[in-house]
Amino acid sequence: MNALFLAFAHLRWTWVRSTVLVIVGALILSVPMVTQVLLRGSEDALTRRAEATPLVLGARGSQTDLVMNAVYFSADRAPPVTRAAEDAVWDSGLALPIPLHTAFQSNGARIVGTSLDYFDFRGLKVETGRQIALLGEAVLGAQVAERLGLGPGDTVVSAPENLFDLDGIYPLELEITGVLAPTGTPDDEAIFTDIKTSWVIAGIGHGHDDVVVADDQGNVTANAAITEFQRITPENIDSFHFHGAASDYPLSAVVVVPDDARSGTILRGRYLDPENPVQVTVPAEVVAGLVDRIFRIAALLDAVTLVIGIAALGAVGLALYLAWTLRAPEMQTARRLGAGRFVIGQLALAEIAILLVLSTGLAAAIVTFVTRRSDGIVSWLLAM
Repeated sequence: MNALFLAFAHLRWTWVRSTVLVIVGALILSVPMVTQVLLRGSEDALTRRAEATPLVLGARGSQTDLVMNAVYFSADRAPPVTRAAEDAVWDSGLALPIPLHTAFQSNGARIVGTSLDYFDFRGLKVETGRQIALLGEAVLGAQVAERLGLGPGDTVVSAPENLFDLDGIYPLELEITGVLAPTGTPDDEAIFTDIKTSWVIAGIGHGHDDVVVADDQGNVTANAAITEFQRITPENIDSFHFHGAASDYPLSAVVVVPDDARSGTILRGRYLDPENPVQVTVPAEVVAGLVDRIFRIAALLDAVTLVIGIAALGAVGLALYLAWTLRAPEMQTARRLGAGRFVIGQLALAEIAILLVLSTGLAAAIVTFVTRRSDGIVSWLLAM
């Protein structure tokens, strides 16, 4: 008991060194466990969402980029396809196509232009407010709403993917009509709007002030000052229109929900031709290969973590040894007062025990926090 008291008193006196040792010890203990929690959480999140997405249609190229963008709203962007690809699925009568346009973002969240079928497909429910109904409206994922502190009646402003992607694009203020219930998926980190609203952001659709004006005598003249609106309101919504053929409007991808397994097989067969600029992928197969590669890398990561942990333990041991070396005069005084080597050894072990208990407690707190928030952390990581 006396050894513990003296050890705690010394650690409290040298609190800076003690705090550093506790933090280092906690990191050594928690990092391997946190890594495993996030890896397992990533595997579950990836496979669960991929398996719930039957097919994804997009431009021929990297299947991984296509699936990661269409299913997880990541920054990986495959070349766009046109709306004609969606129309082809409709015309087949074999599946339900759900369009996606994910080229824009706001406040670090992906703006997903889609149809109302997406909400039914993913089982998304509006927790606060109401569903989108008009051009220029948006609903927020639960984590986006919490992070930004926004809700129904507030607004967000769109932005391009990067500052060099500005051709024909201008910021559009979106009115928030609702917040979705949390799902623990990438949907929580997205801003959803109608597909036509995303085309307005892209500059394909826009509204104008009146281009024709009449004077007091009734003479009609053209107004050269044409202003493109940056906010859609009840007063100007009727002036919004789109240019070009609808079949040429861009889509990032199309989620395809076949009527049954046979319909899905038939659809996949129609896009096997390598000369076809459009491809159909099976997210579950793509993600299975991706997860396999991730866990091969994880094995290497475990080995690196072990080596770093051993090195860190050596550094902690050296720090304790040097600390006790500096306390040599203090130990000599203790011996003169009658303390033997056994008592001095008890002091050293007591200090180590206290540091270990504190480090273990902090490590347990870190692992518990990460475990409880793993769904949100994984969703955020997947959306990067």
